[in-house]
Amino acid sequence: MSFSDLIYPFEWIVAWILYGWHSLFDTIGMPPDSGAAWVLSIIGLVVVMRAAMIPLFVKQIHASRRMQLIQPEMQKIQAKYKGKTDPDSRQAMTQETMDLYKRTGTNPFSSCLPILLQSPFFFGLFRVLNGLQKIASGETQPIGPISRTLAGQAEQSTLFGAQLSDKFIGADSLTTQIVTIVLIVLMSASTFTTQRQLMMKNMPASALDNPFAKQQKMLLYLMPLFFAISGVNFPIGVLLYWLTTNVWSMCQQFYVIRKMPAPGSPAEKAMQERRAKRGKPVEEFRVKGLDKPEEEAPKASGQRQQPSRNKKKKTSAAGKPKPATASSPVQESKPQTDN
Repeated sequence: MSFSDLIYPFEWIVAWILYGWHSLFDTIGMPPDSGAAWVLSIIGLVVVMRAAMIPLFVKQIHASRRMQLIQPEMQKIQAKYKGKTDPDSRQAMTQETMDLYKRTGTNPFSSCLPILLQSPFFFGLFRVLNGLQKIASGETQPIGPISRTLAGQAEQSTLFGAQLSDKFIGADSLTTQIVTIVLIVLMSASTFTTQRQLMMKNMPASALDNPFAKQQKMLLYLMPLFFAISGVNFPIGVLLYWLTTNVWSMCQQFYVIRKMPAPGSPAEKAMQERRAKRGKPVEEFRVKGLDKPEEEAPKASGQRQQPSRNKKKKTSAAGKPKPATASSPVQESKPQTDN
C-alpha cells in the first residue's frame, strides 16, 4: 500500500469539511470564487479539527502534569541502575518504570497524540490544495465533493493578491513571495511565543535543568529556521492552516497555563495567589499511586486470640523440679514460722 492510499481517507475528510464551510459561506452571500470564502473555509477546518481534539488535549495536559510529578521517582529508578548495563538490570529498570506508569496512571505517549493525529490531516490538506489545478483541468479525479468547478474556484481564489495554491518556490509574482514570507514569519513568531510561554511560566525550576528542557530550548530557536526551510515548499493555503493552528495552540495554552498550571511552576504560584485573594481554597494537583502504600500489619482473624500462658518450670525425668544452677536461680521462699 502506497502513501497516497494511506493518506486518501484524510484527503476525503478534509475535502468534505472544506466543502461544508464553503457551502455555508456561499449560502450567506459570499462569492464562491472569492479568496475570503476559501480562507474562512480553511480556518473553519482548523476549528473543526482542533475542537474535536479537545478531549485528547485535556488528556495530554493531565499526562504532562503527571510526568512532571513522577520525575523524582523516575530519577530514583535511574540512579538505582546507573552504570548497570547487563540485560537483567536493564529489564528490571524497564519493569520498575512501567510499574510506576501503571501505578500513577501515566501514559508518556499521551502528550504526543494531538500532534500525531493532526499530521495526517495536514498532509491531506496539502495534497488537496496541491491537486486543485489538476482536478480543475481534468487530469485527476475529484476528491470527495471537490468537483472540477469547485476546484477551479478554489485554485483561482487569492489572499492579498496571491493564489492559495501558489508556493514561494516557483512563484511568478512578488506578491506571492511577500505573502509567503509574512505567513512564515507569523508562524515562527506564534510558535516561539507558545514555547517560551510554556518554558518560562509552566515549568518548575527543577524541570529546567534536565536534558529534555535543554532540548526544548534548542527547539525554541531552531523552529523558526525549520519553518523558513520547509515553508517555502508549501502552498499558501497550507501556510494559512499552519498559522491558524499555531494561533489556536497559543490561545489554548494560555488558558491552560492560567487554569491548570503545572505543579511547582510560577503559573501555579500565581494561580494560588489569585485564589487566596478571592478567598477560595488552595488546590493542589496530586497523583494517585505516586507514594507506595505502607505495608499494613496482618489483621487478626475472626477467632478469639487465646491468652499466652507462662512457661512451666522445667522438670526432670522423675517429675521433680531440677536443682538450681548458677544459670537458673531458685526463687526465694517465704520464711517459715515455728508452730
